[in-house]
Amino acid sequence: MHNEHSWTERTEEGARREIRATKFGKKWRLQAKVRGEEAWTYYDDGAPRHDLEALLDILRRKYQRRRASHEDVTSVEKLLADSPPPLAPTHNLNPLPRPHHED
Repeated sequence: MHNEHSWTERTEEGARREIRATKFGKKWRLQAKVRGEEAWTYYDDGAPRHDLEALLDILRRKYQRRRASHEDVTSVEKLLADSPPPLAPTHNLNPLPRPHHED
């Protein structure tokens, strides 16, 4: 069975980004393209975590309306569980200044 889900989002720079997730057999394939680019970026192994989270949200909503299968939801949940955790923000990792002590 072949099914496809697509959505758009805005990048941090404000550009429109289109994402497509296609399931063929039991394997998901994600691809993305920013408006203005000619070629799609394919994520055959290791799609960005935020794209997998968005796909899971879409599938859960579709499942409630009987537009997606439970197998689709659980397969994306497994992909998320197997993906590396998100990185901690680095902007808060600067060391604090040392307090000045007078002896």
